[in-house]
Amino acid sequence: MLHKAMQNRWTRIVLAVIGTFITSFGMNYFIVPMKLYGGGITGVSQLLRTLMSRTMTLPAGVDVAGILYLLFNIPLLVLAWRSLGRGLAVRTVICTLTSSLFLSILTAPATPILEERLASCMVGGILCGFGLGLTLTCGSTSGGLDILGLWLNQRGSHFTVGRFSLGFNAILYGLCAVLFDLPTALYSIIYNVFCSLFMDRVHQQGISAQVLIFTRDEDPELPQNIMHRLNRGVTYWDGMGAYTGHRMRVLCVCVTKFEVDELRHIVRELDPNAFFIEQEGVRIDGHFVHKIA
Repeated sequence: MLHKAMQNRWTRIVLAVIGTFITSFGMNYFIVPMKLYGGGITGVSQLLRTLMSRTMTLPAGVDVAGILYLLFNIPLLVLAWRSLGRGLAVRTVICTLTSSLFLSILTAPATPILEERLASCMVGGILCGFGLGLTLTCGSTSGGLDILGLWLNQRGSHFTVGRFSLGFNAILYGLCAVLFDLPTALYSIIYNVFCSLFMDRVHQQGISAQVLIFTRDEDPELPQNIMHRLNRGVTYWDGMGAYTGHRMRVLCVCVTKFEVDELRHIVRELDPNAFFIEQEGVRIDGHFVHKIA
Protein backbone atom coordinates (compact mmCIF):
# COMPACT_ATOMS: atom_id res chain seq x y z
CA MET A 1 0.00 0.00 0.00
CA LEU A 2 2.78 2.41 0.94
CA HIS A 3 4.69 1.51 -2.22
CA LYS A 4 1.69 2.40 -4.41
CA ALA A 5 1.30 5.73 -2.64
CA MET A 6 4.95 6.50 -3.35
CA GLN A 7 4.29 6.46 -7.08
CA ASN A 8 2.53 9.83 -6.78
CA ARG A 9 4.90 12.80 -6.46
CA TRP A 10 2.57 14.94 -4.36
CA THR A 11 1.74 12.06 -2.03
CA ARG A 12 5.46 11.58 -1.41
CA ILE A 13 5.88 15.26 -0.53
CA VAL A 14 2.89 15.20 1.85
CA LEU A 15 4.17 12.05 3.58
CA ALA A 16 7.67 13.52 3.81
CA VAL A 17 6.29 16.65 5.51
CA ILE A 18 4.30 14.44 7.89
CA GLY A 19 7.59 12.69 8.66
CA THR A 20 9.21 16.02 9.62
CA PHE A 21 6.27 16.77 11.91
CA ILE A 22 6.58 13.39 13.64
CA THR A 23 10.32 13.95 14.09
CA SER A 24 9.85 17.46 15.51
CA PHE A 25 7.06 16.27 17.81
CA GLY A 26 9.17 13.41 19.16
CA MET A 27 12.11 15.72 19.70
CA ASN A 28 10.34 18.65 21.41
CA TYR A 29 7.86 16.62 23.47
CA PHE A 30 10.04 13.74 24.68
CA ILE A 31 13.72 14.65 24.34
CA VAL A 32 13.94 18.40 25.00
CA PRO A 33 11.88 18.32 28.26
CA MET A 34 14.39 15.85 29.67
CA LYS A 35 17.27 18.28 28.92
CA LEU A 36 18.69 15.81 26.42
CA TYR A 37 20.15 16.46 23.01
CA GLY A 38 19.28 15.16 19.57
CA GLY A 39 21.85 14.10 17.05
CA GLY A 40 23.44 15.75 14.06
CA ILE A 41 22.65 19.33 13.15
CA THR A 42 19.64 19.30 15.49
CA GLY A 43 21.87 18.41 18.43
CA VAL A 44 24.43 21.05 17.48
CA SER A 45 21.64 23.65 17.27
CA GLN A 46 20.30 22.61 20.69
CA LEU A 47 23.79 22.74 22.19
CA LEU A 48 24.34 26.27 20.89
CA ARG A 49 20.90 27.32 22.12
CA THR A 50 21.83 26.16 25.64
CA LEU A 51 25.12 28.05 25.55
CA MET A 52 23.40 31.18 24.18
CA SER A 53 20.74 31.06 26.88
CA ARG A 54 23.48 31.30 29.50
CA THR A 55 24.88 34.51 28.08
CA MET A 56 21.86 36.34 26.59
CA THR A 57 18.09 36.60 26.74
CA LEU A 58 16.43 34.57 23.99
CA PRO A 59 13.04 35.55 22.45
CA ALA A 60 10.01 33.91 24.07
CA GLY A 61 7.58 31.72 22.12
CA VAL A 62 10.13 30.71 19.46
CA ASP A 63 12.68 27.95 19.76
CA VAL A 64 16.00 29.41 18.59
CA ALA A 65 17.26 25.89 17.81
CA GLY A 66 14.86 25.75 14.85
CA ILE A 67 16.33 28.93 13.38
CA LEU A 68 19.91 27.75 13.91
CA TYR A 69 18.96 24.43 12.29
CA LEU A 70 17.83 26.26 9.16
CA LEU A 71 21.01 28.37 8.98
CA PHE A 72 23.29 25.33 9.33
CA ASN A 73 21.44 23.58 6.51
CA ILE A 74 22.07 26.23 3.88
CA PRO A 75 25.50 24.87 2.75
CA LEU A 76 24.15 21.30 2.93
CA LEU A 77 21.24 22.25 0.68
CA VAL A 78 23.78 23.54 -1.84
CA LEU A 79 25.49 20.13 -1.70
CA ALA A 80 22.14 18.39 -2.25
CA TRP A 81 21.41 20.61 -5.26
CA ARG A 82 24.78 19.94 -6.89
CA SER A 83 25.28 16.27 -6.03
CA LEU A 84 21.97 14.53 -5.35
CA GLY A 85 19.77 15.98 -8.10
CA ARG A 86 17.40 18.90 -8.30
CA GLY A 87 14.32 16.81 -7.50
CA LEU A 88 15.80 15.70 -4.18
CA ALA A 89 17.11 19.21 -3.50
CA VAL A 90 13.65 20.77 -3.96
CA ARG A 91 12.02 18.18 -1.70
CA THR A 92 14.80 18.67 0.85
CA VAL A 93 14.28 22.44 0.87
CA ILE A 94 10.56 21.90 1.55
CA CYS A 95 11.23 19.40 4.35
CA THR A 96 14.02 21.49 5.87
CA LEU A 97 11.74 24.55 6.02
CA THR A 98 8.85 22.58 7.52
CA SER A 99 11.19 20.84 9.97
CA SER A 100 12.60 24.20 11.07
CA LEU A 101 9.06 25.56 11.39
CA PHE A 102 7.82 22.61 13.45
CA LEU A 103 10.89 22.70 15.71
CA SER A 104 10.27 26.41 16.30
CA ILE A 105 6.50 26.37 16.98
CA LEU A 106 6.14 23.04 18.81
CA THR A 107 7.12 24.38 22.21
CA ALA A 108 8.40 21.76 24.61
CA PRO A 109 6.06 21.20 27.62
CA ALA A 110 7.28 22.54 30.96
CA THR A 111 6.50 19.18 32.59
CA PRO A 112 7.81 16.05 30.80
CA ILE A 113 5.11 13.75 29.44
CA LEU A 114 7.01 10.74 30.77
CA GLU A 115 8.79 10.94 34.11
CA GLU A 116 11.43 8.30 33.35
CA ARG A 117 14.35 9.46 31.24
CA LEU A 118 14.84 6.02 29.70
CA ALA A 119 11.18 5.79 28.63
CA SER A 120 11.40 9.25 27.07
CA CYS A 121 14.56 8.20 25.20
CA MET A 122 12.84 5.12 23.82
CA VAL A 123 9.58 6.81 22.78
CA GLY A 124 11.35 9.88 21.42
CA GLY A 125 13.85 7.72 19.53
CA ILE A 126 11.12 5.58 17.97
CA LEU A 127 9.10 8.63 16.89
CA CYS A 128 12.08 10.53 15.52
CA GLY A 129 13.51 7.46 13.79
CA PHE A 130 10.16 6.65 12.20
CA GLY A 131 9.68 10.24 11.05
CA LEU A 132 13.18 10.51 9.59
CA GLY A 133 12.88 7.12 7.91
CA LEU A 134 9.52 8.06 6.39
CA THR A 135 10.98 11.29 5.01
CA LEU A 136 13.92 9.40 3.50
CA THR A 137 11.68 6.69 2.04
CA CYS A 138 9.66 9.42 0.30
CA GLY A 139 12.80 10.44 -1.58
CA SER A 140 13.57 13.47 0.57
CA THR A 141 15.52 14.48 3.64
CA SER A 142 14.94 16.91 6.47
CA GLY A 143 18.42 18.28 5.92
CA GLY A 144 21.35 17.92 8.27
CA LEU A 145 23.43 14.76 8.28
CA ASP A 146 20.83 12.95 6.14
CA ILE A 147 22.23 14.79 3.11
CA LEU A 148 25.81 13.75 3.85
CA GLY A 149 24.71 10.19 4.61
CA LEU A 150 22.79 9.90 1.34
CA TRP A 151 25.69 11.46 -0.54
CA LEU A 152 28.06 8.81 0.82
CA ASN A 153 25.53 5.99 0.29
CA GLN A 154 24.93 7.01 -3.32
CA ARG A 155 28.65 6.78 -4.00
CA GLY A 156 28.79 3.17 -2.84
CA SER A 157 29.99 3.74 0.71
CA HIS A 158 29.05 1.07 3.23
CA PHE A 159 27.78 3.84 5.51
CA THR A 160 24.02 3.89 5.90
CA VAL A 161 22.45 7.17 6.95
CA GLY A 162 22.02 5.79 10.47
CA ARG A 163 25.62 4.57 10.77
CA PHE A 164 27.01 7.87 9.56
CA SER A 165 24.85 9.71 12.11
CA LEU A 166 26.10 7.46 14.92
CA GLY A 167 29.72 8.27 14.07
CA PHE A 168 29.14 12.02 14.03
CA ASN A 169 27.08 11.92 17.19
CA ALA A 170 29.79 10.09 19.12
CA ILE A 171 31.81 13.31 18.90
CA LEU A 172 28.79 15.49 19.69
CA TYR A 173 27.84 13.54 22.82
CA GLY A 174 31.43 13.45 23.99
CA LEU A 175 31.28 17.24 23.93
CA CYS A 176 27.99 17.14 25.89
CA ALA A 177 29.67 15.00 28.56
CA VAL A 178 32.45 17.58 28.92
CA LEU A 179 30.20 20.66 28.93
CA PHE A 180 27.37 19.25 31.05
CA ASP A 181 27.42 15.86 32.76
CA LEU A 182 27.86 12.21 31.90
CA PRO A 183 24.19 11.12 32.45
CA THR A 184 23.00 13.75 29.95
CA ALA A 185 25.40 12.40 27.33
CA LEU A 186 24.57 8.75 28.06
CA TYR A 187 20.79 9.18 27.85
CA SER A 188 21.20 11.25 24.69
CA ILE A 189 23.21 8.38 23.20
CA ILE A 190 20.45 5.91 24.13
CA TYR A 191 17.92 8.12 22.35
CA ASN A 192 20.11 8.38 19.28
CA VAL A 193 20.66 4.61 19.05
CA PHE A 194 16.90 4.00 19.03
CA CYS A 195 16.45 6.78 16.47
CA SER A 196 19.16 5.44 14.14
CA LEU A 197 17.93 1.84 14.34
CA PHE A 198 14.35 2.77 13.48
CA MET A 199 15.45 5.17 10.77
CA ASP A 200 17.48 2.50 8.99
CA ARG A 201 14.60 -0.01 9.23
CA VAL A 202 12.02 2.40 7.80
CA HIS A 203 14.37 3.79 5.14
CA GLN A 204 13.87 0.90 2.72
CA GLN A 205 16.08 2.30 -0.05
CA GLY A 206 19.04 1.77 2.27
CA ILE A 207 18.39 -1.98 2.65
CA SER A 208 19.68 -4.21 -0.17
CA ALA A 209 17.88 -7.41 -1.12
CA GLN A 210 18.60 -10.39 -3.35
CA VAL A 211 15.60 -11.98 -5.05
CA LEU A 212 15.60 -15.38 -6.74
CA ILE A 213 12.64 -15.99 -9.05
CA PHE A 214 11.78 -19.51 -10.21
CA THR A 215 9.55 -19.54 -13.28
CA ARG A 216 8.59 -21.94 -16.05
CA ASP A 217 8.13 -19.01 -18.40
CA GLU A 218 11.23 -18.96 -20.62
CA ASP A 219 10.01 -15.97 -22.64
CA PRO A 220 12.63 -13.14 -22.53
CA GLU A 221 9.79 -10.66 -21.90
CA LEU A 222 10.01 -11.22 -18.13
CA PRO A 223 13.67 -10.26 -17.60
CA GLN A 224 13.31 -7.45 -20.14
CA ASN A 225 10.35 -6.02 -18.21
CA ILE A 226 12.32 -6.11 -14.97
CA MET A 227 15.27 -4.34 -16.53
CA HIS A 228 13.11 -1.75 -18.26
CA ARG A 229 10.78 -0.89 -15.37
CA LEU A 230 13.22 -1.16 -12.46
CA ASN A 231 16.45 -0.29 -14.25
CA ARG A 232 18.10 -3.27 -12.55
CA GLY A 233 20.23 -5.98 -14.10
CA VAL A 234 19.00 -9.56 -14.29
CA THR A 235 21.03 -12.78 -14.35
CA TYR A 236 19.31 -16.04 -15.17
CA TRP A 237 20.14 -19.69 -15.76
CA ASP A 238 18.24 -22.86 -16.63
CA GLY A 239 17.31 -25.29 -13.88
CA MET A 240 15.20 -28.34 -13.25
CA GLY A 241 12.88 -29.24 -10.38
CA ALA A 242 14.22 -32.34 -8.63
CA TYR A 243 10.74 -33.52 -7.61
CA THR A 244 8.72 -32.66 -10.73
CA GLY A 245 11.47 -33.03 -13.30
CA HIS A 246 10.14 -29.90 -15.02
CA ARG A 247 12.50 -27.40 -16.64
CA MET A 248 12.46 -23.89 -15.22
CA ARG A 249 14.33 -20.62 -15.37
CA VAL A 250 15.97 -19.07 -12.29
CA LEU A 251 16.29 -15.28 -12.30
CA CYS A 252 18.53 -13.42 -9.85
CA VAL A 253 17.91 -9.70 -9.22
CA CYS A 254 19.54 -7.36 -6.70
CA VAL A 255 17.28 -4.49 -5.62
CA THR A 256 16.49 -2.40 -2.57
CA LYS A 257 13.81 -3.44 -0.12
CA PHE A 258 11.72 -0.52 -1.41
CA GLU A 259 11.70 -2.09 -4.90
CA VAL A 260 10.77 -5.63 -3.86
CA ASP A 261 6.99 -5.02 -4.07
CA GLU A 262 7.29 -3.54 -7.55
CA LEU A 263 9.46 -6.47 -8.66
CA ARG A 264 6.91 -8.92 -7.32
CA HIS A 265 4.13 -7.05 -9.13
CA ILE A 266 6.02 -7.16 -12.45
CA VAL A 267 6.62 -10.91 -12.19
CA ARG A 268 3.02 -11.68 -11.15
CA GLU A 269 1.73 -9.87 -14.23
CA LEU A 270 3.57 -12.31 -16.50
CA ASP A 271 3.72 -15.45 -14.36
CA PRO A 272 1.24 -15.69 -11.45
CA ASN A 273 2.75 -19.05 -10.44
CA ALA A 274 6.34 -17.87 -10.06
CA PHE A 275 8.17 -18.84 -6.86
CA PHE A 276 10.19 -16.25 -4.91
CA ILE A 277 13.08 -16.35 -2.47
CA GLU A 278 13.93 -12.97 -0.91
CA GLN A 279 16.94 -12.23 1.27
CA GLU A 280 17.29 -8.79 2.87
CA GLY A 281 20.40 -7.08 4.13
CA VAL A 282 22.80 -8.70 1.68
CA ARG A 283 26.11 -7.00 1.03
CA ILE A 284 26.46 -5.92 -2.59
CA ASP A 285 29.76 -4.83 -4.12
CA GLY A 286 30.50 -3.70 -7.65
CA HIS A 287 28.23 -1.79 -10.02
CA PHE A 288 25.02 -1.39 -8.05
CA VAL A 289 23.11 1.88 -8.32
CA HIS A 290 22.09 3.24 -4.91
CA LYS A 291 18.83 5.01 -5.65
CA ILE A 292 17.48 7.78 -3.44
CA ALA A 293 13.90 8.09 -4.69
